[in-house]
Order: sequence, then C-alpha cells, then structure tokens
Amino acid sequence: MLIGRSAELDRLAGVLDAAAGGLAGVALVGGDAGIGKTRIVTELCGLAQRRGFVTLVGQCAELGDALPYLPLSDALRGAAADPDGPVGAAAAARPALRRLLPGDEAGPAEATTGGLAQQRLFGSVLDMLSEVAGRQPVLFVFEDLHWADRSTRDLLVFLTRMLQSERVCLVGTYRTDDLHRRHPLRPVLAELRRLPLVTSVEIPPLADEEMAEYLGVLDRSGEGLAQPGSGRGMTTVIERAGGNPFFAEELLAAGAERARVPGTLSDLLLARAETLSDTARQVLRVAAVAGRRVGHDLLRDATGLGDLPLEEALREIVSRRLLTAGSDGYAFRHALLQEAVYDDLLPGERTRLHATFAALLAERGGSPAELAHHHLAAHDLPGALRASVEAGRLAAGLGAPAEAHRHFERALEVWDRVPEAERLAGETRATIALDSAAAAAASGDYHRAAEQLRRLRRAASDPALIAETGERLSYYLADAGGDEAEAITVAREAVDIAPHSPLLARTLATYARALFRQYRYEEAAATASRALEVAQATGARDAEASALVSLALIEEEFGSSVEHAVDLLTRATRRASGDLSIDLRARFNLARIHYENGALAVAARITEDGVRLAGETGLTWSTFGTDLRFLHYLVHYADGDWDAAERLAGGFGVRVGTRAEAQLSSFALFVEVGRGRPVADERLRWLSRFWSDELIGYMARGMAAEQALWRGDPHTALDHVDAVVAALEPFDPSVIRIAATGLWALADLGRTGEPSDDLLRRARWAAQNGPNGPRGRLGPEGMAWLARAEAEWHRAHGTEDPQVWRRATAAFGFGFRYEEARSRWRLAESLLRTGERAAARAEWERAVHTAAALGARPFLQTLRAVGTRAGFPDPTATVPTASTAAHAGDTHAGDARAGDVQGGAAGEQPRAAREPARLSALTAREREVLAHVAGGLANREIGERLFISQKTVSVHVSNILAKLGVTSRTQAAAVALQEGLSPGAADGNTV
Repeated sequence: MLIGRSAELDRLAGVLDAAAGGLAGVALVGGDAGIGKTRIVTELCGLAQRRGFVTLVGQCAELGDALPYLPLSDALRGAAADPDGPVGAAAAARPALRRLLPGDEAGPAEATTGGLAQQRLFGSVLDMLSEVAGRQPVLFVFEDLHWADRSTRDLLVFLTRMLQSERVCLVGTYRTDDLHRRHPLRPVLAELRRLPLVTSVEIPPLADEEMAEYLGVLDRSGEGLAQPGSGRGMTTVIERAGGNPFFAEELLAAGAERARVPGTLSDLLLARAETLSDTARQVLRVAAVAGRRVGHDLLRDATGLGDLPLEEALREIVSRRLLTAGSDGYAFRHALLQEAVYDDLLPGERTRLHATFAALLAERGGSPAELAHHHLAAHDLPGALRASVEAGRLAAGLGAPAEAHRHFERALEVWDRVPEAERLAGETRATIALDSAAAAAASGDYHRAAEQLRRLRRAASDPALIAETGERLSYYLADAGGDEAEAITVAREAVDIAPHSPLLARTLATYARALFRQYRYEEAAATASRALEVAQATGARDAEASALVSLALIEEEFGSSVEHAVDLLTRATRRASGDLSIDLRARFNLARIHYENGALAVAARITEDGVRLAGETGLTWSTFGTDLRFLHYLVHYADGDWDAAERLAGGFGVRVGTRAEAQLSSFALFVEVGRGRPVADERLRWLSRFWSDELIGYMARGMAAEQALWRGDPHTALDHVDAVVAALEPFDPSVIRIAATGLWALADLGRTGEPSDDLLRRARWAAQNGPNGPRGRLGPEGMAWLARAEAEWHRAHGTEDPQVWRRATAAFGFGFRYEEARSRWRLAESLLRTGERAAARAEWERAVHTAAALGARPFLQTLRAVGTRAGFPDPTATVPTASTAAHAGDTHAGDARAGDVQGGAAGEQPRAAREPARLSALTAREREVLAHVAGGLANREIGERLFISQKTVSVHVSNILAKLGVTSRTQAAAVALQEGLSPGAADGNTV
C-alpha cells in the first residue's frame, strides 16, 4: 500500500502512459535518503508490468564511479536470466552489450577501445531499446544516480536526447541530500531538466496525518511499537521522523526491540545492529565491507564461519529486517544501513576485511575494478597497481574512457611506491601514461591529455617514445582545435626522430593532417605521399588509408583531376585498415566527392554501404557514422526522394544538447523547411544555442532564412544571411549558397546598390579563390549556386532576362530536382515578363509537377499563386466532373484575351459589353493596372504581380491618366471605384 504519494505516482504514470503511446519520456525522481524513492519506483514497475511493459532495473553502487555502466550491466544480467525474453535476445545479438555480461570476451573484430567503443556501446543500447520497444513498451530504471559513473551519466544524457517516438520510459532516482555543490550529477540534472520531455519529481516528506496512517499500517503488520496502543509513542515517532518513512520504521523497530533511541539516524541504525548476537553483528560488519550486496559463498568465506553458524546468524539478521535475502545472496535493506555499519568499523578492522575480500575476489576472478578498490582500501599498493591497470584496460574496451583514465591515473599515482612496478603491471610506465592520455582524449578531456603527453615528452629520452608522444600530442591538439603551431612543431620533430617503422608512417600521416589544416597544401601533399610509401613498406595499413584520404582531399581541392581523388579514396576503401574510424572516414569522403560532383546515384550506393558498415559494427553514432547518415539524407534530398530523406531524418533528434547532435539535427531542416513542417520551428529553437558554431550556423540559419522567405519575411531572412556571411571565411564555398539566398531576399525587397553588389562579389570571390590563392575547381553544385546568385542579382536590379534563369536551371540539372524546379519557377516568371506565355507555362508546369511530387508545400503554394495571376490552370488539380465543368463555363484562362471572357449567370452579358463608358477606352492590360493602382500598389509591386517591368507599368499608368482625363494616381483610383472596378481585380492575365 502506497501512502501519501498518489500525486507523485500519477505524474510518473503520466510519463509511462506517454511512452506507451509513442512519446518517449524521462522521469527524474529525487528526494532525501529514506524518503521512499525506491518504494514509489517499485510501485511504478508493478504498474508498468501490468500494462505490458518490459521492465529493466539497474542499481548504481557507491563503488559505481570505478565500475563503468554498472546499472546497465545489472539490468542486462537480470534480463539474461530469461534467455527467451525480448531483452536477453536483443542484448545477445549486440557484441558491445554482450561484453557487459559475465563470461563474455571480445573477439578480435570487436576490440575497439576508448571513444569509438563508447560510441558503439551507446548506439547498441539505443538500437536494443528501439528494437524491444517495437514489440513492447520499455521501462528502464537507473537507481541511485548519485553514485553513477561518468559513462553511465553520459549514456543517460545520450538516451534522453536520442529517444523520440520510441515507446521507452527512462526513470532515474537520486538522493538530493548527497548532491553537494560540486557533485558531478548536478550539471547533468540541470541539463536534462531543460528538455521538454523530462519530468522532475521531488518526493517530499510525509505529512503528519500521512505518517500516522503509514505507522498504523506497520503497526497492524506486526512491525510497530512494542505497545501498539500507545498514542504518545506514535506521536513521538511522528515528531522525530520528520516525514521520513525509513527513519520512522527504524524508530518503531528500535522501540519494539527496547534499543536505545539516539538522536541521529546513523546512531539509530547502529542501535538496531547492537541488539544482534555477537556472531550476527560480525557477519553484518563483514557484509558492509562487501558493499550493498554480497553473495552467500563470498560472505561465508569472508567470515570464516561454518554453514550452520552462518545460516543462524543470517536468519537473525534477516528477521530483524537489516538484510534481505535474494536468490544467490543478501542485500542491505537500505544503503543508509550499509553506510552506517561500514563507517562504524575500526580502521584496522576495515583494512583487514578489505584485504580478505581482495584475496577472495582474486581467487574467484572478480572484477578488476572491485579488486583495485579493495586493494587500495587494504593499503596493498602492488595489488592496487596491478588491478588498476587491468581495470583500465577493461574499461577502455567497454567504451568507458573516463573510467579507464581514472584507473590508469591511479596506477601512475602509486607507481613510484611499488617495487618492480613494471613487472607487476606488465607494461612500462610510459605505455600506461600514453593509454591514460588516450582515454582522457576519448572522454573529451583534451586539455588533460595534452598536459600528460607534454610531461611524458619532457621526461622521455628514448627517440621512439618522444616520437610517439609527439605524434599523439599533435593529433589531440588538432582534434581539440588547440595550438596549431605546436601541433605542427611536435609532429615535425616526431618525424625527424621516428625510426623507419609503422610509427614513422603514422607520424607522417599525422604531420600531413596538421599541415593540411593550416592550408600548407604542397607540404601536406609531399608528407602524405611519403607517409603512403612508408606505410606500404612497413605494413601500417591504418597509416596507409589515412595517407590516401589526405592525398585525395588535397587533390580534390588543388589538383587537376577529381578522378584521381576518387581513385585514391577507392583504394582507401578497398580493404579494411584495422581502424574502423578511418574506414568510415574514407567512405564518407568518397561518397561526398561523388555527391558534390553530381554523381548522385553513385553517392547513394556508397553512403548506403557506409551506413551499413557503421550499423554492423555498432558505430552508427560515431563521428563518421553520423556523417554518412546525414550525407545519405542529403543525397535523397537532392535526388528528390524526400520521403526517404524524411524517414532518415526521423533519427535526427530535435532536443539537441551537443555539437554533434546539433549538426545532425540541422540537416533535417532541408526537407522540413521545404515541406513546411511545423517541427522546423521547434528544431530551430533548439539549434539557436549552437548558431555560434560555423557549420551549424550556416545550415540552420541558412534554412531559417529560406523559411522566412517562404513566409514573406525577407527582412528576417537578411538578418540570418548577414550573420552567416559574417561567420564564414571569404574563401568558403558555402558563401555562394548563402549569398544567393540573401540576393533572393534583396530582390523580393527591390533593393539594389551596394547590399546586392556586395553579396554577388562575395559569391564570385568564393567561387574563384581558396585559402591560399585561386581555387582549382568548383563542383557542379557550387557552379549552380553561383548561377542562381547571378540571376537573383539581375532580378533585384530588374535587368534579368530568361537566359540568366535558363543558365541557373540548367546548372542544377545534374539531378538536384528541387533547386532545378526553383530556378524553373523564376524562369517562368521571366518568360511571362517578356511575353513568352507558352514557354512560361511549360516551365511553370514542370516546376509545379516537381513541387507536388516532392510535397514541397510552400513552393507549391507560391507556384499556384503565380499560376493564378498568370491564368494558368493547375496541372496537378483534380480533373473536374462534368457537372462542375458545366457550372464553370467555357473559360480557358490560358487563352483569355480582352473582351473574350465568357461565363457568368445564364443570359448575362459578357463583361466587356457591360463596361462603363469611362473605362471602355482602356485596354484589358490597362484595366488590370488600374485595378492594382486602386488597390494602393506601387509600380514595382504591380509589375511583380503582372510579370511586367516597372518601366512598362509606368507607361501604362501614364496612358491611363491621359485616357481618363485625370492628373494623379489618386484621381484615377477614384474613377475606378466610381465605375465599379474593384481594387486589385483582374480581367485575366493578358501577357
């Protein structure tokens, strides 16, 4: 029976219901120790199971910051107990998850470490939850997050951001009274609470009347006061418990056992233990050293008791509700109890018991992290060194780089105090320091990694070690965007002293990479060529593939042959390099070059292959796995398969919190803005936090500008364009597209002069120049956007002719269906202005068909408005029935001429026959112009609506004034109104 928690349970049940309906949710349950977090979550699990949920529960432990993914492995172990269950099968199918289960070892193909292994694990967890949720909704509970390791916290954040429409509910519990100002969980909670689908539930103390009801239930169950009828005793418990149910239970139990009732909770818990027999009290102390849980056999060996004395002691402890019995061991009823008993141990007693557990766990092949913990607590530094190194290796393989770094650092801290440390560790100190730096970098702490490598480099005397530390330092500095001059210097020095070996090949490849980032392309090309030679000679396949990619990128940018760049990348992808990150990078760049050069079908095939490789190896969420997915999306965006693109974008999270997530999310805007999806507004709000990032700002603000233009807001569009242009390097080809968007806005505003001239200059300069001089070549998409920019400039100045839009339309004809159709739209308008009506209609209809096929709603609406003004029938409209056609009359809008419009009510005279005398002298075109004059439009606006130039409108206005015998536009408008010509009315476009 749950008392006093109905409101909190209802809120949690609401998150559960939303998940069942296809809206993933997260609940964070906080409260003081003993307040009832586990109790309410247990109730929630029961409710979920009754509603058909699969429930997973994982427990963090106080040792959890050294044991990576403890709640995940805890939950998976529970699921593995049912091999036929949905979770057990899904976990077993994923190598990264199998490694968290007892007795599983990674095969050679699975032996990734550090950041790559973490990306694989995160992707595997997400895929597993998605797979299971496809059949049954899932509830996953993370208990006691205040003890969670860094990698578990990162996993929770990742899942919270990535789960969208999956039927998954995540629940995390934590102690609020443990969260000191610098507790690592505090910033995580703050970040998660900002997300819209995260529900924060604080468990308050019970009110006095609720506590009285709770105590009454305990009393009736036989767990109450020694004198149940004592109302005064009940009142005392309520007053002292302060609304904390666990404290109240202990007060009741102490009263029932005639134990003294001290003032603090810790003393109260120990008072309960004091009532045990000596043997039982000693068993409880031993169990406290093991942690929250302990297996029966391990406890037996640690106490040294025979089976019968141990069982008698345990029966006494369990009957007093200090431990609870499970299938294979025992757990403290509450973590507070374990903490109180452990803290009461004498120092020597504590040291001795930790040494006992270390020895027993070593015999049983226990977890290296647990062994390291017990060895350190027992002051056994040799054992701690050996176990810490092993724990670091295991954590790196599991994809927990932060924990790996912590273990390696602990080994380095005790190294100088351990005799024969190198023999015990099985590695040199330098090797462990390099591994520690690699783990720090993989966890995102590049500053710590660089400092560690600098110290190691200064202390090293071996040339090979100096070269290796220099190569790694250069690599990490480049990844972190650090001191680029230092990156080049240390890499060059490493090349000078590295022996002819795979190390030299990798060092040369890293040096070439650093030079390339500094735009020193000739040196980079020469260095990469040498790296390729050394790699092939020494069998360094990873360095060979890396050098081939670098050479291809240099050839693409500055060479004379794209075909040669494609050949280099094809060679890089021909066989596995041994480094999955390099293999995915090579595939991404090969597909990208094909895409940018208009070979969309080839690009689609390569991206599909790359996405498949990433998926098979669990690296869907790795850097280049993500890059391949967004490129796959872009290929479909360009080739017109927007349905496929939108399906892919379903995995691009809206509620982003990291740069990588925001980058992927921004690509979804292309189709969302193109189709006018409301979700684009929400996505843009989340992405606005990342607009300072050059790439994200370019994509997100560029699409925000297009969205504003479709909504008729060119001023807002220009704000976005100006911000993006200011952030981009002048030589960046992205300048061309954003300049074309800005010129679209300026043309809509009718602005000429310096703003439009400046944007066109920028587009031309970026097309012709790279960072170090003239650009070698520009791909077909870049050339198409330049043609678009030129045409928009002419439109802004009113000097365009159909030819400039024909060039833009043809430039996008390599397969970019949407942009080809958008250019065709402007071509149709230009043809209308020059009187080429039949050609205009043909181009317009092609654009309409494309827009309709794509589902490009804003574009299609604009085209239909153009067609209405031009009098073109919509080729995508439903063919009218015979009765509809009869009522519609015989009007053929495309052939309408002055005085020829038929229809109207039966027997009604044609409009020309009814025209008032003063307007009869006007031509049909002049009547159209007059109607718009009466509507208050300026000449430019009239020209845009009627597809004629401003100058032509001016001539028409002069003729109207003369024929009507008036001297101003105002007088002409008055005549129009007097004669019944509605403002803005049209007789049918007669261009």
